[in-house]
Amino acid sequence: MAKLIDLKDITKIYQVGTVEVPALRGITLSIDVNEYVSIMGPSGSGKSTLMNILGCLDTPTEGTYQFKDREIGGLDDNALADIRNREIGFVFQTFNLLPRATALHNVELPLIYKGTPARERRQAAREALESVGLAERAHHRPNELSGGQRQRVAIARALVNRPSVILADEPTGNLDSKTGEEIMEIFEDIHSSGNTIILVTHEEYIAHHTQRSIRLLDGKVAVDEPQRNQKVREESSRESPFPAS
Repeated sequence: MAKLIDLKDITKIYQVGTVEVPALRGITLSIDVNEYVSIMGPSGSGKSTLMNILGCLDTPTEGTYQFKDREIGGLDDNALADIRNREIGFVFQTFNLLPRATALHNVELPLIYKGTPARERRQAAREALESVGLAERAHHRPNELSGGQRQRVAIARALVNRPSVILADEPTGNLDSKTGEEIMEIFEDIHSSGNTIILVTHEEYIAHHTQRSIRLLDGKVAVDEPQRNQKVREESSRESPFPAS
């Protein structure tokens, strides 16, 4: 399988006053196209820092990061922003939706930044909302939606550009367990369609949905292994509504 992400000896050191605080200490790992990976670890283990580097929101202090065989380390802010917009779909715990914008407009945003013509981006946004079961809520604002519906909007926004990878940071953290399971079923459908997903979570039952578990401790990879308790999907052969990137 083709390699999507390749990290070698990644370190990240933050300067706090006169003190250097290491967040990552020599992370080496790779992620293939269409992998479904969970990143776990206690508070302070470095998982959020790693997610920021994977998402081109931050750069490592040392080491190399190749994304689709392209070295990320030497890129300027504009080039990093372009990769984030075209290649990476983000899903956050707090949804990060514009409160005064409709669901449709929230989903359109990445395409607006990309310069996609209005008619084309509205059609793509409608299709993305339909794929997560929210076509009838396209003109509702976030305060008119439930938590699960808001997260579905956020997922549609992440998908609308057909990115190479979805990065999900505690995507069920603000949801009850039943709604969380519904959101995880959406991620499973997205993965089944051929998309790569990297999910940060502290919940074991959430990680069990993934194929592979990477566990960090003190800024290092402590465990990197197949997810032994991965949920078996009875409908794995059915057609998915989500387009592969």
